[in-house]
Parts: sequence; structure tokens; C-alpha cells
Amino acid sequence: MGGDFGPRCIVPAVARCLARLPQLNVILVGDQAALESALRSCSLPSDRVSFRYTSEVILADDSPASVLRRKTDASMRVAIELVRDGQAAGCLSAGNTGALMVLARSVLGTLPGIDRPAFMAALPVAGKACYLLDLGANVDCTADQLFSFAVMGSVAVSELTGNPAPRVGLLNIGTELHKGSQRVREVAERLHNCKQLNFVGSVEGDGLFRDQADVVVCDGFVGNVVLKASEGLADYLQLEMRRAVDQHPLIRWLAPLLRRVIAPVRERHDPALHNGASLLGLQGVVVKSHGAAGEQAFAAAIERAWLASQAGLPQRIAERLASSAL
Repeated sequence: MGGDFGPRCIVPAVARCLARLPQLNVILVGDQAALESALRSCSLPSDRVSFRYTSEVILADDSPASVLRRKTDASMRVAIELVRDGQAAGCLSAGNTGALMVLARSVLGTLPGIDRPAFMAALPVAGKACYLLDLGANVDCTADQLFSFAVMGSVAVSELTGNPAPRVGLLNIGTELHKGSQRVREVAERLHNCKQLNFVGSVEGDGLFRDQADVVVCDGFVGNVVLKASEGLADYLQLEMRRAVDQHPLIRWLAPLLRRVIAPVRERHDPALHNGASLLGLQGVVVKSHGAAGEQAFAAAIERAWLASQAGLPQRIAERLASSAL
């Protein structure tokens, strides 16, 4: 029920993913009338889709605290409870981010050794993905929390990409050892001494786009700003390229050829194809879709949730945490 478009976007995205992923099964949780309305224009296979109807919806302006006390039959809460009860392998929502985080932590609980979960998503850089966490779950973080983010991110990226030793970097204002706050310098030393991680040191903002690390760790305030700025920059550059083509007759004549040439670059950096942030550190898989996601973007988030569930990320992270000095 969440996001800007609700079921009328989610249902077609589910249909697209069911056709692409033969092993995928989906439980749609939400208002019966809204779901049935969306299904009139997009049918789903009855043997791979089931429904759990709910009487309440969490709104964008609902406070996380009020949601926790009330709205026990809200679609978001019921979906998370399905994961807790073993009826679903993972939960995906495009709704209220604060409510999702609070409910997921309350209903599922965190893994042993984890104080706070963190959002992780992929940035399309240097022809591949760079995974960044935290993206907004924790505005202020301690050194212990940043260290746990590094462990979780390393395990998650290893499982999702097949890279046995992803490079882990710490987002900083410089690469020199004396740069950054006391907290950042403290966690850098701990990461350097952790033999289970492939720590490559501090990474500056431009290093995110120079393939200097596979996983980059920061607090949620910085991570959210970086993510939104990157998405905005991608949209801005595409708009500028279209304007440049429209303003020059010769280039406009060559536009069909130019579009074919730059299509792979545009697609590789399309934020919609990288939608979906995993909330790591929970005893279950939870993925957050961008609220403004359209059909293509929501389908990408479904695939991300499916991959996280297939990889058994919570179990893998718990195993690594048990062997790391937190």
C-alpha cells in the first residue's frame, strides 16, 4: 500500500518479476478493494500469488512511535510479521521509512551483537556497483555501530555479488590517517586490525565513483545526502544532454545515433535499476523501495529482496559477526 502509486504500480511490477523469476512466489498484503482494482488491468498467476487483506494502512505522515502502539492490522506490520512467522522469506515495502525501520526492529529483532540495523543500497559507478551504508536509518553513529556496518556490508556484498573479499572503505574527508573526526579515526584503526575484512582505508567522496571500494561505510546522515545527491545528479545530467541535443540542429539530426551510443551508459546509471535498500542487521530480510518508484524501479526492488532472501543474508551476517571482534 506504500509509495506514491500503491497497488497500481506494484501489481504490474510483480507480474514482470514473476515472468522473469520462476522460483519467485509473492504474498500481496493490503487493502482488498485497492488490490482487486489493480488486478482488473493486470492478472497474476493464482498458483504463485496469494493475498493477505488488512484493514489499516500506514500513512507517510504517521510517526513511527504511534504506528508501533496502534495500527496492529496495518499492511506493513502484517508483512513483517509474515517474515517473523516463517510464512515469507522477506518483506518489501515502499512506505513510510521510519515506520518500516521501527516495526522491523520491534517485530523481528536485531542479530546478536547488532545495536542498530542499517540501510544498504548500490550506487552504479565505474561500470559496476558500489554499496553504501548507512543510508538514513541512523543519523548519528558510534564507532561500534560503524564497525558493525562494515562487517554487515562486507558479508552482504559477498553473498550478493559472489566476490569473496569485497573491498571495504570508510567515507572520509581525506585519505590521510590524521583526517576525519575522532570517531572515524577510531573505527578506521579497528577496521585495519580486523583480519576478516578487506579494509582499503578511507575513501573520499569522489572515490565512490572511481572504483576505490566495493563497500563504503558512513553514518546515515552523510549516506542519505550522498545517495540523494547522486540520484539528482544522474537526472540532471540526462536533462542537460537532452537539452544539448535539442538546441543544435546538427546534433539533433544525429540524435538517433547518439541515443544508441549512450543508451548503455544511461541504463547503467539509471537509479530505477538500482532501487531497493536492504535493512541489514535484522533477524529477517527487509527491503525498502523508493517511495517514488515506478513499475520498473519497483521490479528492481523485488529482485533485490528475492536475491537477499535466496542468499540468506541474516544467517550469513550472524555467522560473520560471531567470528569478528565487535
